Amino acid sequence: MNLPVRNLPAPSLPVRVARWSAGHPWRAIVGWFLFVAVCLGVGVSIGSNPATTKDFRVGEAGRAEAMAAAGGLQQRPVERVLITARPGTGPLDTVAAEAAAQDAAGRMRGLPHVLSVTDPIRSTDGTAVRVDVTLDVEEREGPDHVAPLQARTAEVQQAHPDVWVAETGSPSISKGVNHQRGEDLSRTEMIALPVTLLTLLFVFRSAAMAAVPLLLALSSIAAAVGLSTLASHVFPDAGVGTNVILLIGLAVGVDYTLFYLKREREERARSGGRLTSQAVVELAAATSGRAVVLSGLAVAVSSATLFLADDVIFASIATGTIVVTLVAVASSLTVLPALLVKLGARAERRAERKATRAAHRDRSVRAKQPRTGAGRIISALLRPTSRHPAATLVVSVLAMLALALPLLGINLTDMGRETHSRAIPAMRTYDRLNLAFPELKSMHQVVVRADPGLADEVTGALRDLERRAVTDPALAGTAELRTSPDRRISMIEFPVPHYVSDDAAQDSLDRLRKDYVPATVGRLAGAETAVTGDVARYADYPQHQMDKLPLIVGALLLVTFAITVGAFRSVVLGAVGIVLNLLSAAASLGVLVWVFQGRWAEGLLGFTSTGSIGSRVPLFLFVILFGLSMDYQVFVISRIREAVLRGVPTRMAVLDGVRSSAGVVTSAAFVMMTVFASFVGLHIIEMKQIGFSLAVAVLLDAFVVRIMILPALMLLLGRASWWPSRGAGRVSSTTTTDGDGVPVSQPLKNVG
Repeated sequence: MNLPVRNLPAPSLPVRVARWSAGHPWRAIVGWFLFVAVCLGVGVSIGSNPATTKDFRVGEAGRAEAMAAAGGLQQRPVERVLITARPGTGPLDTVAAEAAAQDAAGRMRGLPHVLSVTDPIRSTDGTAVRVDVTLDVEEREGPDHVAPLQARTAEVQQAHPDVWVAETGSPSISKGVNHQRGEDLSRTEMIALPVTLLTLLFVFRSAAMAAVPLLLALSSIAAAVGLSTLASHVFPDAGVGTNVILLIGLAVGVDYTLFYLKREREERARSGGRLTSQAVVELAAATSGRAVVLSGLAVAVSSATLFLADDVIFASIATGTIVVTLVAVASSLTVLPALLVKLGARAERRAERKATRAAHRDRSVRAKQPRTGAGRIISALLRPTSRHPAATLVVSVLAMLALALPLLGINLTDMGRETHSRAIPAMRTYDRLNLAFPELKSMHQVVVRADPGLADEVTGALRDLERRAVTDPALAGTAELRTSPDRRISMIEFPVPHYVSDDAAQDSLDRLRKDYVPATVGRLAGAETAVTGDVARYADYPQHQMDKLPLIVGALLLVTFAITVGAFRSVVLGAVGIVLNLLSAAASLGVLVWVFQGRWAEGLLGFTSTGSIGSRVPLFLFVILFGLSMDYQVFVISRIREAVLRGVPTRMAVLDGVRSSAGVVTSAAFVMMTVFASFVGLHIIEMKQIGFSLAVAVLLDAFVVRIMILPALMLLLGRASWWPSRGAGRVSSTTTTDGDGVPVSQPLKNVG
């Protein structure tokens, strides 16, 4: 049966793609999985382009590192073999320890990529001996070459059982962290995938329909992983790209498919079997297909603002998010209609068989209707909104602001090495090493660049700096001065017996930069100075993020506003979207600060509080949440707009639109929350914070913002919600076409 139409415009791209896919289902299905295979194959054959050490340089610390590297004085990866007494055996046997240290040094000297090996070094308290092994590779490449060193250390331990021999250092710690992250992600997938499948089974009551979103999400992730390796040759991979693709890909992949599937089932039920599967799919494409495109565009464009951070990690996050989002959109528009047609045809055949059997038995078959509208919980939330929108708005906003209050006390820091899990063997050795040799906890490096003719003056000034700094209680040990072969670059290194996060270490950096350097080498005309080192890196990275934050947030607000206005022709809704997204982000960050900067939730969530939030978390949350929030906003407002365009009064359109979209929004939110919350189980504190904050943000956005605050606002604004658009609310109720040129579904009683 054909629905009445009037003035049909040309179909939009989602409709045209869906029409072709529905008409050629096997071509679309085979073509999609060939596309996934090609993406993976090309990605594997070409390989990724990992970020190098220079890609991570930011701030004054990064400038100093670049100067040092120009003179061949860059920091090299160092492994340290530590020899201590076995627990319960009394004081260290210095003879046995010395023999083990000499053995370790001898075994290490013959290995590839070993630049230097020190003689055994004794701790001042006589409890340990160590051997330092420096590699001749970049700092970021250390983990790739540490395995032979670890094997030699194991041999030394076997040869000297009377002492405890272990190894630690940046390469072995990084290798341990990477291994632990891989195990964590595997465990996360084992949790997220079954829970997602169970959620979809609950939503659709059909194993086949539940499998479709998961299948498309996983295939989108696979294709995105392959494509991201290609993209890494433009935007180097900082090692987080795959993590982001898994995190975002499963969430948006399931969400976009869920939006489409739910709409297709509604249209099929509403038509009462009077429309073919292809026609039903086209209806879904004209409505939910359009919403998916807008949502995907919003996530991609919002994520692109992370490139403004001028940081390789955020560039890698942006690349992974954009690629997996666009691939997920493509899967929903191309292969999903084909799958729906095949599933629809199977359902029709099954219905025909049931009808035939029932006819033989003189019985009628009652078709199962998909559950639509709001459930009891959503209805309960909507009841005060519909009856008392002003009061609901005030109470909801005040509650969100109360959750945001802890944000005023946020303490942003870079997460130092000492925050890694002690389940990593190298971290346990790291603790013992720092106990015996506290001067190794961190360091300052002052780098000077000047003409070779000033080399002697630079050396004298640095020695003066050393004399001033030697009395500083926050510094320890002997300073080391080095000069490049061409005498242009000089660097002096000061040991710091404090972890980078300690106040004493940060205070010593301030004194070095503000007092000691300006009073010595800072006075030399023609000399350029900068301070780097572990402490400086820790301090400069969060500051770099704070400096970029206004630019990124400003761009984010602008693009979000532009997308909303472009989608709904409403400046008011654009402004409303910005305010609500800011409210969601602020509330979720406030909850994050309350949980992770305190200690009360340590046992509950399995972490040790650093009293701070990772410097990357707020920016990541703002950008990703703004994009993901558009999923719900576009879907809900699209439903409301459809009703308004049919001539339904705004009040009724708002309530009906929220009710009709509530089921899919809450189901999608539950899937997202499950995926994000599964990251709370990770050992890496920053990933744990990101997963927690995103899960809270999605919960608040779906249940408070989109079901209470947004409809309350639109009820109060009325037709002003659509300003300055003149079309909303003035379309005749007989109009049955969407702007995509496809008949907009009507209740059956209106079908002629």
